[in-house]
Amino acid sequence: VDASPDSAYVVLEALDRYPRWWPEVREVRKVSDQAYEVRARSLLPYDLNFVTHQGTRDPVNRVLEAKLTGDLEGFSRWTITPASSGAGADLLFEEDVVTNRALLRRLAPVARPAFRANHALMMRHGERGLRTYLAGFDHDTT
Repeated sequence: VDASPDSAYVVLEALDRYPRWWPEVREVRKVSDQAYEVRARSLLPYDLNFVTHQGTRDPVNRVLEAKLTGDLEGFSRWTITPASSGAGADLLFEEDVVTNRALLRRLAPVARPAFRANHALMMRHGERGLRTYLAGFDHDTT
């Protein structure tokens, strides 16, 4: 992204602001200093509701990791490094989750291609929204 690694970290650490730049993240509600309820919905007609339990918050190494519980179970991690090109930042998003929604698990054998396409679309929108948000971040930190 065209932003400093530190700016990218600050934006990604503020989970309650994700709906400002990631269209499929519909709601985020803080439930404690370390946990947020998230409601996400992409093209397919279902919401995913889960809680992120903030684990690693390392501004020096720029790593954010959270445990997910609810409709999604597993973890997600952001790792932010100076861009290999020399300008901006490289962002690595990793996740390892399973769904706890019984209907989605039952549909998975036949609907897996649609689920993957839905997830890919959500991730593309997130990347696009994050790039746009970061472009104005240093000018508007609200």
